[in-house]
Amino acid sequence: MQTTLVSAQTFEDPADKIVRHAALLSDHLQARREQMYPPNAEKSLRYFMTHEVSKLTSIPESTLKLMSNEGKGPAPARLENNHRAYTLAQINDLRRLFAEQRPAEALRFLPHRREGEHLQILAIANFKGGSAKTTTSAHLAHYLALHGYRVLAVDLDPQASLSAMFGSQPEMDVHQNETIYAALRYDEDRRPIKEIIRPTYFTGIDLIPGNIEVMEYEHETPRLLAERRSGTQEIFFERLRRVIAEVEDEYDIVILDTPPSLGFLTLGAIYAATGLLVTVHPAMLDVMSMNQFLLMMGDLISVIRDAGAILHHDFLHYVVTRHDPNDQSQVHVVSMLRHLFGEDVLVPTAIESAAIETAGLAKRTLYELESGNIAAATVKRARESIDAVNEQIVSLITASWGRS
Repeated sequence: MQTTLVSAQTFEDPADKIVRHAALLSDHLQARREQMYPPNAEKSLRYFMTHEVSKLTSIPESTLKLMSNEGKGPAPARLENNHRAYTLAQINDLRRLFAEQRPAEALRFLPHRREGEHLQILAIANFKGGSAKTTTSAHLAHYLALHGYRVLAVDLDPQASLSAMFGSQPEMDVHQNETIYAALRYDEDRRPIKEIIRPTYFTGIDLIPGNIEVMEYEHETPRLLAERRSGTQEIFFERLRRVIAEVEDEYDIVILDTPPSLGFLTLGAIYAATGLLVTVHPAMLDVMSMNQFLLMMGDLISVIRDAGAILHHDFLHYVVTRHDPNDQSQVHVVSMLRHLFGEDVLVPTAIESAAIETAGLAKRTLYELESGNIAAATVKRARESIDAVNEQIVSLITASWGRS
């Protein structure tokens, strides 16, 4: 009996084994998520202390305390230590209140796009795995929302790591025709983009989740091109930009987390983008891979240009990620990139940090961590690094809008 069991396990069909392993892992991840986010297995955003609210909004702490005492504005929660604590939704209420009361300083409190300022679409790209595209995308989305911007995050990666960061388990919570593919597909089942956008627990951020379904676009597009179906040649690289345009009035910034490949989705993201951020880990093998990415991207963009299309990028910058400033080989690589690309390499770098790694294991960013999770000094150093990178990106965005 025992011999028969071993034999059956030894000669298990490879396809059956893959399906079985996928089911085992999915069940484990679902159980893990339910442990992390009881009782409804949903993520929630932490409260923010008065000093954090003051830093985010530039409203003095004394003013916030006075408003609370007088019953003006949103009523903060009181923690066990009697400290005041605000939700991000309440922080946005404060922003709107002060923008209305001080119209001359409205942009200081509420930085939404104004008339004449175009939707900023940021594509985070590189086909080298481990370049921290998703980590960069998630931290940037959270930073923007914390500072009052309206953000749409679009997960173009079939691995759907960004979706998982927002609490959407791709194989559990994202069903058929609920990814960006639903808005891009060529048949009668195509859906308006508004129908696939879902709110997230992080106030100010909406999400179009991903899963393996997005690969269908990579399969359908070349087939239609080969059939020379009327209009396909023009449409395939413009399609993403056109569907985003359907909701552009509702957002300030769209973040496109691209797959680790240079396929039709990545090409569409590059064409749709008003700003391109290429993440790069400062190791020579990664830089060599990025070189191939740039060469291939250049060839494909030439094809688009020959088809009569024009890219409208306000900026293209390289973001150095997972940077260890004490590693001399990395220092050399960063210096080389700055020598070659000059100001196109962001001055701040995202350092490699145990805080970022630990937060990532729990599907969180540094902005979600509460005090006591990780050593304060480690978090502070990592947070300062990520803040500096994101602040520089925001300055590029506001410059593209013509703001001083």
